[in-house]
Amino acid sequence: MRVVAISGGLREPSTTRLLVDRLAAAVGDELDRADIEVIELRRLARAITDAMLTGFAAPELAEVFDAIAGSDGVIAVTPTFNATFSGLFKSFFDVLPERTLDGLPMLIAATGGTERHSLVLDHALRPMFSYLHALVSPTGVYAATADFGADRAGSALSVRIATAARDFARLVRASGPRPHPEKFTDELTEIQGLLTGTR
Repeated sequence: MRVVAISGGLREPSTTRLLVDRLAAAVGDELDRADIEVIELRRLARAITDAMLTGFAAPELAEVFDAIAGSDGVIAVTPTFNATFSGLFKSFFDVLPERTLDGLPMLIAATGGTERHSLVLDHALRPMFSYLHALVSPTGVYAATADFGADRAGSALSVRIATAARDFARLVRASGPRPHPEKFTDELTEIQGLLTGTR
């Protein structure tokens, strides 16, 4: 199994990346040490902006797109700003090639300063990924700053992470190996070649 974990954290270090690592470890255990690749969007911020302006993905961004298309599941974690996902997080999924997430199991999670923003999972993330035709796992994880300060084995956050990982792993296994056709990539390469005059 191959899983891609996306961190939308804007700072380093960040609680968003910390939550990504915790979820990735829990999912890896549930899926018998699945191959999990962690991607930090902050390192791709310029490439994401360029893709929005030009319609073309730089090689490093295209590699991330390919990794997602070739995965069996995605963990997506964003910091919460003004009760919704961050602009960088949303921009990444705006430039992700259409239909990449079709039928792809997803585990959603978010971090924020207080528990007041926990509805971001159901009011922002779940509707967006459902619109993109992903199979969103029924259990997401929201972690406030206080959750990390009090985090320990058996804490509320640890229990939420374990439950979400278990539900996500069940969804990934039920979905079975995901077909990864090359047709879309071939068509995209041909179109880019025509537009740039290299074909």
